[in-house]
Amino acid sequence: MWLKLCFLLLYFLVLFVLARVFEAVVWYETGFFATQLVDPVALSFRKLRTILECRGLGHSGLPEKKDVRELVEKSGDLMEGELYSALKEEEASESVSSTNFSGEMHFYELVEDTKDGIWLVQVIANDRSPLVGKVHWEKMVKKVSRFGIRTGTFNCSSDPRYCRRRGWLKSTLIMSVPQTSTSKGKVMLKEYSGRKIEVEHIFKWITAHAASRIKTIYNSEHLREEWNRSDQYRVKIYLFASLDQPPAFFSALSVKFTGRVEFIFVNVENWDNKSYMAEIGVYKTPSYILRTPEGIYRYGSNAGEFISLRAMDSFLRSLQPEVNDLFVLSLVLVNLMAWMDLFITQGATIKRFVVLISTLGTYNSLLIISWLPVLGFLQLPYLDSFYEYSLKLFRYSNTTTLASWVRADWMFYSSHPALFLSTYLGHGLLIDYFEKKRRRNNNNDEVNANNLEWLSSLWDWYTSYLFHPIASFQHFPFDSDWDEDPDLFLERLAFPDLWLHPLIPTDYIKNLPVWRFKCLGVHSDEEMLETLQDGESDSDTENREVFSSEKDISEDDEPSTFHRPRAGEPRSRAGSCSCASTCCHKEPCERKARSYGSYSTADEPDWSAWPPEMLHCTECVVCLENFERGCLLMGLPCGHVFHQNCIVMWLAGGRHCCPVCRWASYKKKQPYTHPQPLSSDSPS
Repeated sequence: MWLKLCFLLLYFLVLFVLARVFEAVVWYETGFFATQLVDPVALSFRKLRTILECRGLGHSGLPEKKDVRELVEKSGDLMEGELYSALKEEEASESVSSTNFSGEMHFYELVEDTKDGIWLVQVIANDRSPLVGKVHWEKMVKKVSRFGIRTGTFNCSSDPRYCRRRGWLKSTLIMSVPQTSTSKGKVMLKEYSGRKIEVEHIFKWITAHAASRIKTIYNSEHLREEWNRSDQYRVKIYLFASLDQPPAFFSALSVKFTGRVEFIFVNVENWDNKSYMAEIGVYKTPSYILRTPEGIYRYGSNAGEFISLRAMDSFLRSLQPEVNDLFVLSLVLVNLMAWMDLFITQGATIKRFVVLISTLGTYNSLLIISWLPVLGFLQLPYLDSFYEYSLKLFRYSNTTTLASWVRADWMFYSSHPALFLSTYLGHGLLIDYFEKKRRRNNNNDEVNANNLEWLSSLWDWYTSYLFHPIASFQHFPFDSDWDEDPDLFLERLAFPDLWLHPLIPTDYIKNLPVWRFKCLGVHSDEEMLETLQDGESDSDTENREVFSSEKDISEDDEPSTFHRPRAGEPRSRAGSCSCASTCCHKEPCERKARSYGSYSTADEPDWSAWPPEMLHCTECVVCLENFERGCLLMGLPCGHVFHQNCIVMWLAGGRHCCPVCRWASYKKKQPYTHPQPLSSDSPS
């Protein structure tokens, strides 16, 4: 995860450097920067009109270029970046979708229950034609959509009862605007009563109603009172301009940031005394002034701070974010980080996408789960100070020059999604190249695996876990009512190799009971000590050879949870073991010459040294040789006993069952009781 985070931060650094390179290239070719001011006098009438439409100012009654230019100057300074964005948006001419309401509940859910947006709805009465024709309605939809105003059509034929209850007996236009200045307040519906059914007149009606929600100041005394007043709003943005009403983008933002930011329009058109403006730091008009508890910030002084809806929306979101804004940001970052797995993972293509899907599901689930306690934490009533300090930190950090560059880059790459995706893909391919080169240097076979090989290994893993329980999860002894039939039946299905060989860890072998074979004959202490030392050295040497050949299987396994059988458990069957007669699939194992002394027929084995649940026998059915005095023995859960080296070679070779009874070597078997030996059987 940390590796992906580092790669993602490196990608953001690449985007930042690439944006600076683009700025240098544009400056070299044109001699202009995006933050450089543009003289409206040098612009054509079409470009001036495009700027006014993007800012939301009406120009239908201004036929002269001079009047249009003055209106642009009164609304705010024009930068090269804003001019470029406005011209590109006009050339795009993308069709904007409009909602068709199916009935009362659909209308209520989208329009009346939406508290942070403006809706324009055309109501078509029964057996009537629409108030605005199709061509003009499409122009209207495109014009208002620039300012975040959503549009829709309600046909009364789909719900005539609701239209009669609302009094919509003729075709009309309905506009919904939040009624109060508090977040999630009531919504009021306004009906268009104008006689002229033209796009410009309807747009003026919309902007007039939206501007009525903004507090307007007409004299310096009112400004002094408002500037020094402290209320619930910690962030206020003032527009000082000589306009009849604020631009449409300013009014639309006041609806969008209801309850978070207060928008105030100061009309200085008829002011004689502007001394108080100089006292508060406003020396020219038009000016967009942001007032926070930390001080005053002049909007438009840094990169990317254009006089447009999108630029100011990005600026205010960074200063006064909602919880939903932070959640969406974290969601985007987490998914960008998860997609890095597509390039970090090496091997087959199918493997890459399987790992990617798994990572996406895991990361998004963890993100949602981690956000739940955060939301509950923010609802506590004692966290007001923590919330204020967090917003203060946001305001301090997002009014810096670096933050303005980041916002400008975000707007640039979001308006060019193809460039963003291509750079992300190129960054991922570079990661894939270097990761593949690193693994090849480490002689990793995963790099050269194809789809068929990986699917085969996946099937091996699946069948192993399906038909054979993992040894590490099987506690020994393990009490269960299912020890007899079901698993044993599935074990039988693995023979004669009709299924793929299971991948079972061999860590359980280390926990099988091991002891030395002893006899009851009389021997000197020096002889026994020499025999034990020689046997231990030979056995350890052979065990190291056996396990070194299978280290790929057992080296990385976790410690097994098997336990040695307890001495207090009841014994199993009596008598000697008939291993030699019942063995099937015997495979001899080569052994080194041992220095163990053989015992005579007069010596009897010392059965007291054997674990109580082991069957008594004197021969290993793997190598078909008798047990010698001092040799190491190993028992299986079924009770059969073998030479330690012989049975370890058998089990490590992938045959995880007893050579005699085929019982699973990692699975406990119900014990039986040995009858107590008669007194006459004891050796003399």
